[in-house]
Amino acid sequence: MPAEVLYSPEHVRALISQNDALLIDVRAEEDFAREHIPGAVNMPDIFTYLAETSEEGLSKLQQTFSTLFADYGLDGSKKAIVYEDALHTRYGASCRGYWILSYLGYPQVGILDGGLQAWRAQGGSLTAERTVITPTQFPLKVNTALMATRKDVFAALENPGIKLLDNRDKVEWLGESSSPYGVDFAPRKGRIPGAVWIEWYDFMRVDAEQSAFRSAEDIRALAASRNLFPEDDIIIYCFKGARAANTYVALASAGFQKLRIYMGSWNEWSRDESMPIEDGLPRASVPYHRQ
Repeated sequence: MPAEVLYSPEHVRALISQNDALLIDVRAEEDFAREHIPGAVNMPDIFTYLAETSEEGLSKLQQTFSTLFADYGLDGSKKAIVYEDALHTRYGASCRGYWILSYLGYPQVGILDGGLQAWRAQGGSLTAERTVITPTQFPLKVNTALMATRKDVFAALENPGIKLLDNRDKVEWLGESSSPYGVDFAPRKGRIPGAVWIEWYDFMRVDAEQSAFRSAEDIRALAASRNLFPEDDIIIYCFKGARAANTYVALASAGFQKLRIYMGSWNEWSRDESMPIEDGLPRASVPYHRQ
């Protein structure tokens, strides 16, 4: 991950004044229409898209987003700065946008630190006017090292050299709910066998509706409490890859270098009856053995 990922409101204003940034607002259309940062474009698909990690599913993801980003003028010459309300809202959608752009190989990507709330708090201007963007050619260069597929995760169940991190909400981890969309949105409830759990909120400090990632030292200590260390090969999953992207940014900022996101996450895994699940009380210390 590049050294600079989180851009302060002051830095973003400077980039805008130099015509060196395109801001991507991942909020819902009605929120964007009400007010947004001048010059920003709206892409709620970053938050809503449900990915599949089959060969066909990955091809569709790449085609869908490279086309959307091309339509919004991302040709590699400007920094793409993604933002949401705040880092702890919309299940980490701004980090998901950052990760998707990184996976597609976009060379200059960042996140507005603190999101729209920090922008407002520091006197940033807002508008309801839409910006006219000229479509371009997106510089697609897929970085496969960032993606874990369903097959990768299944193989990892019997590979002690790969660790799985589940960062969903507690009710999902305990198998009481299948997703943030509803208790029974997905067909099965539970966990991927052998995964350890850290709720995504725990990587952040939230105060008065503002949020920021904890210090690198605190993040490393939290991860170590689940036997996760910077040199480990880690696959992160949640329900659809948004919270996982938030955790990806947190861990990467703390020096973890071998991180992948299972983008299909629980939405995909739970819908394949051949994929094993663990429910009831956690038994993460028990290794998985194929039947």
